This record gives sequence, C-alpha cells and structure tokens, in this order.
Amino acid sequence: MSVLDNFGQWKDFLAERLNHAEHEGMNNETISNLATEIGGYLANHVEPKNEEEKVLADLWKVADENEKHAIANMMVKLVQNDGSR
Repeated sequence: MSVLDNFGQWKDFLAERLNHAEHEGMNNETISNLATEIGGYLANHVEPKNEEEKVLADLWKVADENEKHAIANMMVKLVQNDGSR
C-alpha cells in the first residue's frame, strides 16, 4: 500500500519528512520551495488516489505560481499543526 492511498498516511509521511528537514537545519523558504516542487511533481506524474488528493490536484491545475506556493505552504502548516495536537 502506497502512502498516497490514504490521506492520513500521506499527511503522516509529509510530517515525518518535514521533521527530518527541520532537524537537518533546512530553513522555511527551502522547505516551502521543496513542497512546491513536490506538489508540481505529484500533479504532473501521480494519479490522485483519494478524494482529498483529487481536490488538491484540481486546485493545483487552476492555480498560478503564487497560489501553488500557497497550497504547498498550507500543506506544510497542515502537517505541522496535526503534529501539535
């Protein structure tokens, strides 16, 4: 089973990677840029596996570059906030 099959697992996977990046000293701008690159890769190369991913893919398709950065930043915040609960 892929981490992309379940949105909760996907968020957990992202949270682990985010924690690792922060632990290695990666700054927020770099994390933001990487999140945007990952979002672009997923949108162009990976078929959405669940409803949440379909919504994100649809939003990504209509977003301009600034909006794509905003979507990526919101995903980063989402996994950061889930870890603080």
